[in-house]
Amino acid sequence: MSHGELKRSLEERGRTLTEWKRFVRLGWPISVQSFVRTGMRTTDVIVAGIFGPAAIAALGLSNLYTRLALYTGIGIGTGSLALASQDTGSGADANRDQAVTQALLIGFVVGIPFTLFAFLFSEQALLVFGAPNEVIVTGAPYLLLVLGTAPFRHIVLIGEKSLQGTGDTMTPMYIRGGANVVNIVGTVILGLGVGPVPQFEVIGIGLATAGSNILAAIAVVLVFTTSWSEVNLVRPTDFTIAKQIVSISIPRTVEGLSTTAASFPLEAILITFGVEVYAAYTVGQQVRSQLTGPFARSYGVLGSILTGQAIGEKRIEDAHFSTAALTLFACLTIGVLSIVMIVGNEFFASVFSDDPVTAAAAQTFIIAFAIASPLEALFRSYSGILQGAGETTKPFIAELTGVFGLLLGITYVGGILLEGGVVFVYVAIISYNVWRFGLIYFWYNQDFWIENALRQLEVRGSIKSD
Repeated sequence: MSHGELKRSLEERGRTLTEWKRFVRLGWPISVQSFVRTGMRTTDVIVAGIFGPAAIAALGLSNLYTRLALYTGIGIGTGSLALASQDTGSGADANRDQAVTQALLIGFVVGIPFTLFAFLFSEQALLVFGAPNEVIVTGAPYLLLVLGTAPFRHIVLIGEKSLQGTGDTMTPMYIRGGANVVNIVGTVILGLGVGPVPQFEVIGIGLATAGSNILAAIAVVLVFTTSWSEVNLVRPTDFTIAKQIVSISIPRTVEGLSTTAASFPLEAILITFGVEVYAAYTVGQQVRSQLTGPFARSYGVLGSILTGQAIGEKRIEDAHFSTAALTLFACLTIGVLSIVMIVGNEFFASVFSDDPVTAAAAQTFIIAFAIASPLEALFRSYSGILQGAGETTKPFIAELTGVFGLLLGITYVGGILLEGGVVFVYVAIISYNVWRFGLIYFWYNQDFWIENALRQLEVRGSIKSD
């Protein structure tokens, strides 16, 4: 290696380390917030597990419906994050305030139909799975409580992403982290009946979640209506911004909804393998979500923030370098955590259930999710990068084809038609993650998404054309 090549190599390493420090500075609040949020869900499953596999199944099936509201809020929040990050980079503060305000209004209104559905059809919604009556009776009140607070949950999700788009990752951590700690404590007290409080079991879990949703939404509104944040809520006037939010949000929302839609037949298939197998799948998912999920999600958000702001400032080469540094960082960190999952699969399974059939099946699911986790982290990273530029269609296509073609397709054909059973679910989990990462990486290596982002900035007047 020549002196010049050595110098360039050292410079690149130094620049990469600088980027990694930046990721840690921006990303640790996102990871902590996500870790606590996932910890809340983990607590839900552990508390439910005390009351048996049927209680875990009730939570799992009910949360399929709550995920509809979740992904809708995330979709609208993605649109707000993309515009907020780009307008922050270009210095268009007035457009940023319009984007955040309009996104919050859209999110609250869109959440109202979920509330109505929860009040009218909670029990009927669970009947479609053909689950035992015990699961339906246990799950319906929980679904009513959690899905009924969807408008407030949307406010939280959109407010969080809007703040992150401006580069503020601390405030969302305070809001959601604090609310989730309250949720965890509430789940233990109300679910198990600590002290003088009656034991509400799964209903107690739902009460704790609903309460935390409302509490966090109030905090978000206070942040935007006080001097805490530079973002100010304003009277909506520029509906070009609303159109762009919706156009970015729809593919992202449909991406999440398609995953949920595929989960309905997928989890109905798992139920046919036995309640214990379905509970084991839920445990495997939760272990993955708790250990690798917070980091994978933070990398996706980081990709959106860094890309959006870099494009707003027209620093395209910097955006590409940040991507390379981010994906390398993701591989290293998630790879280590995946090894921990594989080595500790028996321990993690035992934490959630003392039912021997459930625990044994959960061990294998944990290993399958561990193998897939690095691929999931890379998919989230590259998806976040494209979403920061306002490109949500390509991640949607990758998710749609992967979840229906591989995750559901392999499970149904191999597990049901070929009578291969649950082993094909393991194959499906890994294949699905390979496919969607491959597609998103292919699209990232083209420049259309950068050109589209610059054009949208010009349309809403956030930057001038050259």
